[in-house]
Amino acid sequence: MRYNLHVELHTLLATLPKIGPSLSYRLKLLELFDIEDLLYHFPFRYDDFSQSLAISQVKVGESVTFLGEVWSIKNSYTRFHKVITRAILNDSTGTIELVWFNQPWLTKSIKTGDRLQVSGKVTRYGSKTSLVAPQWEKKAMEIDIPDSAANLHTGRLVPIYPETAGLTSKWLRRMIAQILPEMLPTVIDPLPEEVRGNLLPLPDALQQIHFPKTLEEAQKARDRLAFDELFFIQVSVQKRRRAWQDKKVFRALKVDQNKLASFIDKLPFELTGAQERVIREITDDLQKPHPMNRLLQGEVGSGKTVVAAALSYLVSLNGLRTIIMAPTEILAFQHLATFTKLLEPYGLSVGIYTGSRKSLQKTVAGKQKKTSSHNSQPITKPDIIIGTHALLSQKLQLDKVGLVVVDEQQRFGVEHRSILRTRAKSPHFLTMTATPIPRTVALTLYGDLDISVIDELPRGRQTVRTYFVPQRKREDAYKFIAKHVRNGEQVYIITPLIEQSETLASVKAATVEYERLKKEVFPQFRLGLLHGRMKSKEKEEVITKFKNQKIDILVSTSVVEVGVDVQSASIMVVEGAERFGLAQLHQLRGRVGRGKVQSYTFLFTGQENPFTVKRLKNLEKIHNGLKLAELDMQIRGSGEVFGLRQSGEWNLKIASLSDLSLIEKTRDSASKILKKDPNLDKHPQLAAKLTSGGKEVFPD
Repeated sequence: MRYNLHVELHTLLATLPKIGPSLSYRLKLLELFDIEDLLYHFPFRYDDFSQSLAISQVKVGESVTFLGEVWSIKNSYTRFHKVITRAILNDSTGTIELVWFNQPWLTKSIKTGDRLQVSGKVTRYGSKTSLVAPQWEKKAMEIDIPDSAANLHTGRLVPIYPETAGLTSKWLRRMIAQILPEMLPTVIDPLPEEVRGNLLPLPDALQQIHFPKTLEEAQKARDRLAFDELFFIQVSVQKRRRAWQDKKVFRALKVDQNKLASFIDKLPFELTGAQERVIREITDDLQKPHPMNRLLQGEVGSGKTVVAAALSYLVSLNGLRTIIMAPTEILAFQHLATFTKLLEPYGLSVGIYTGSRKSLQKTVAGKQKKTSSHNSQPITKPDIIIGTHALLSQKLQLDKVGLVVVDEQQRFGVEHRSILRTRAKSPHFLTMTATPIPRTVALTLYGDLDISVIDELPRGRQTVRTYFVPQRKREDAYKFIAKHVRNGEQVYIITPLIEQSETLASVKAATVEYERLKKEVFPQFRLGLLHGRMKSKEKEEVITKFKNQKIDILVSTSVVEVGVDVQSASIMVVEGAERFGLAQLHQLRGRVGRGKVQSYTFLFTGQENPFTVKRLKNLEKIHNGLKLAELDMQIRGSGEVFGLRQSGEWNLKIASLSDLSLIEKTRDSASKILKKDPNLDKHPQLAAKLTSGGKEVFPD
């Protein structure tokens, strides 16, 4: 029997009848919390069971639907205690066997004499023509489900959804079919009519994405819903950009070109043309009356840090300080060392503020005077403060800040950046990333930012030779590594996990691999272990030993992806390489190749299927990070590559960040709307879509 749900869009699924704690937990694994989440849980494909045939017409290999009477059904058991359920279905033209595995309860749900509609692929099972694991429903069920979704599981285009253990597409189809008729009349379309054009109205799109009559209907629904996803992002980022440009900078800076040129000339290395171009672009921004909001993109080792140091020097000449926020203490301490080396000769002080260390220093007459933070006392602040999330603490007073630099910005949420901007009272803002950003992504996710790119590596940097290493050649790789370590070179061995997982038994873990390598493979060498769960002091000690060449081989998780710079490290080994994206693997190999010797990256994997091998072999021939990022996006999807699902900032379910045509269309539409109505006062439904419970989803 259908039950009347009496639901609203934000009714929690856990409160619905027949959804207990176990089912509620499984729904949460799919990030399904309320009715709206369920409506926007879209199929990723459809099984075409629309072809209805007589049993006598069947051909092996066809996907078909039959309607007939169950002549018999029974369970049998194999010697391994597996259950096979067999039924015979007759439609007056012939019979066919239905086979299910490990579903003994079917004999209670399906009885002899039931009229059954079944759909599946015709195959040979044993000596008989059969349907193995077919979808099925009783003909009598038609009175229990909405007319618009009659024959939910058979005889139509059947939607297949993202699933989890214990929560099937069949359950999801039934639930969504129950909800749609009640909810669609209440769905308000937030898309302005002048923008929507020929696109489907939202209620129609939601109906057709779940239960299309044809593939053409499903495509029209996808077109509308994909437009929505990108359009809302475009409106949000453009609105954010306009709001930022309306702000007044804390203080417009003066750029002393002579002192800047002198600073650059005295560097212990020569800047690349790309670095010089980027410095010009940024210094132009620093002199404007509204705060800079710029993204600096450059591969690992391209020299972003020295650009930030030069800018910090310019800011200090204006009597202001620079705040630099890094995602990890490892990277923060690396920056501390670099900035101290470059800026102390000019009498500037550099301090560190992290969870484990709040050591701030003040330069007085060329000497260092250390001051430390206390809960009850204000902190004496140096010219440059480098830190982690700890910089967001209310205990740290952020006054006279001219520039905020956020390194590896994709590892911070929008709210973190917003807090720094607000507390520092509209400083110039520079975010940096080593993640290559394709143009389509820049036009969408970073539409509120001006973008500078360091597209040139320092002179003399060698290409890191990269190889996929099959299991049969692993021992040869170990011998190669041992030879190079004996020559005084150092090695990283990266694993995906910290500790062994029961559910991922084949995936290498740092702690286990460290012990194995130490005892069985490289007992003659000095090994170190590094991972994110170690205390800050322990991590710092390990990194220091590695830098001082007291560790030959460092076994680590991807925590070394940013912040560890060791000149004598020449080999990067990645275990479980299939679990990393191409762009991330490219960043990891950027940790080697910084010295004068030829460097190598070896990719090991426990899955040598053709798809995995082909994907990883792209790193052997492609050394351009941008090309790898674009390829990664095509293979894995933009949500995985750019961390969209993890960040919660955007949630793309249908749209693709590689669809340049749709991106440009939504960008133009958003621009036109905001030009006429900057605050969306005339478009309240659109404004409401960008908020959730009164809180802006995409804050400035």
